[in-house]
Amino acid sequence: MKDTVKIFKALSDPNRIRIIKLLESQPLCVCEITAILGLAASTVSKHLSILKAADLIFDQKENRWVNYHLNRATRHPHAREMLAYLAGRLAHDPLVCEDREKAARVNRETIAGGQRMHRPFVSFSGEIMNGVKDELEA
Repeated sequence: MKDTVKIFKALSDPNRIRIIKLLESQPLCVCEITAILGLAASTVSKHLSILKAADLIFDQKENRWVNYHLNRATRHPHAREMLAYLAGRLAHDPLVCEDREKAARVNRETIAGGQRMHRPFVSFSGEIMNGVKDELEA
């Protein structure tokens, strides 16, 4: 019974169901899911850990990316049943459709490249010294 309760709790949040629906189409990394859902990375990570603990998804390291997949081969029959149930539902839900459209356009390389933003280095005198901080970090 404990595993069944964990599965239902995992599926009790709309954002976690949105993640399940996204992963039906393709594996995604945290940065892609974050961009699609418009949530903070820490929030998405928490949702993913709850889904993983319920054995609904699994992660797999692929080069520099950790991709999340639906766990269609889960050892829990109730988890398999719920994934099968959700696969046949919400296909025409406006939010699910919007998420699917965003997923088709999301590019992890662009997202990851945009996350590394450098602020200008400010000296003790308050003078802005663009590029100096980048050189110091190299």
